[in-house]
Amino acid sequence: MTSFGRFVAAARARGTLVVQPRMGFSEPARMRAGLLATKGAAEAVAGTLTIDSYTRVCDEPAAVRALNADVSLNGYPITSYSPHTSHWVLDGIPGPGFPVQVRHGSASPQRIVAALARLGLTATEGGPVSYCLPYGRTPLVDSMRNWQEACEQLAALRAQGAEPHLESFGGCMLGQLCPPGLLVAISALEGLFFHRAGLRSISLSYTQQTSPEQDRQAVRALRRLAAELLPDTDWHVVVYTYMGVYPRSPHGARALLERSAELAVLAGADRLIVKTAAEAHRIPTVAENVEALRIAARAAARAAARTTAPAAAVALDTADNPVYAEARALVDAVLDLDGDLGSALLKAFERGYLDVPFCLHPDNAGRTRSHIDADGRLTWSDIGALPIGRVTGQRGARLTAAGLYDALTYVQRRYDEAPDPRPAPGPQRAAADGPAHELLEV
Repeated sequence: MTSFGRFVAAARARGTLVVQPRMGFSEPARMRAGLLATKGAAEAVAGTLTIDSYTRVCDEPAAVRALNADVSLNGYPITSYSPHTSHWVLDGIPGPGFPVQVRHGSASPQRIVAALARLGLTATEGGPVSYCLPYGRTPLVDSMRNWQEACEQLAALRAQGAEPHLESFGGCMLGQLCPPGLLVAISALEGLFFHRAGLRSISLSYTQQTSPEQDRQAVRALRRLAAELLPDTDWHVVVYTYMGVYPRSPHGARALLERSAELAVLAGADRLIVKTAAEAHRIPTVAENVEALRIAARAAARAAARTTAPAAAVALDTADNPVYAEARALVDAVLDLDGDLGSALLKAFERGYLDVPFCLHPDNAGRTRSHIDADGRLTWSDIGALPIGRVTGQRGARLTAAGLYDALTYVQRRYDEAPDPRPAPGPQRAAADGPAHELLEV
């Protein structure tokens, strides 16, 4: 079986950032074509099989009805197709140089995990908090139990000679307006949850936010926490290109993607989940996913060529870091609540020790608020009951409705309103020995 963790470690040893799309299609032939196309898009690419919304909520009958009516879904219905069909989709594609990760968004992932295991796949992602609070109203206690079972299912694959890999989605809560200290803490806590359930190959996530400097601090804080909490584990950090309101202009979307690749390299992350220029308008095509992977890989290579990272990033891991101070305070407070981490997480949300701003889930206290300060940093305007009063900086005023809209569109406006740095195409010239040819930008 292919080891996702070993693939990432091998790329790290070569000094190459792994790039990965979020791609899923309900038509088997299109899904197979997408995997084949992305496989060769860059030097180090991880494949993705993203699951559809019906399957995420365990509504396979609805998925089957849609398929029978030739209605396209927003992902691959892994539990509705026969294993024969899914084996055909994957035949000859996954391998040591191209692992495939199943991405799904489910608070009840047991059937998805069982399906991917039957196909010989060993990598997926999510978590009991990060795939519960943002996506529905499943009680957190149910998600905690479901994810404990799913982790044990994955860990059992080790007895078959596999090294299953699980990525926490905790650094991506709601995509935006969640201060980095809380994102880092939730990702680290979910990683520890996976570890205690028997997994030894784990990745921790962080999504690009509003301030490049703060983002670098967050990734380095996450790496430091991983080293402290997971010492006997094969772990790495994955960065997500910005998940909020996306630039609508091609040059703005491209620049934001390039900045995320630079962030990953400069802060010492090993993998990047990309977004495409089509994100603000529609579901991207296979070709657009391939182009995004190539743009990100080129940007990462340029950043690596002009920096000493990751050596410099490692040296900075122990430097004064306000994001680490917040995240460490949150993690310590949660771990002090109960020896069982699942119970501790439930108590933390009950008491408001973990509280995601603007999250409407019934198990989230909803007393915290955030804002973007004058320097572009995402900070707290109200910490509610979060146990970070002694480490967090000065808090600002609560957002008005207009202020919330401005915060939600802050990144989009910043990148769309910036001038396109690439030169406009010059005039066409006819070759001396033949007709003029149209120049295509690639």
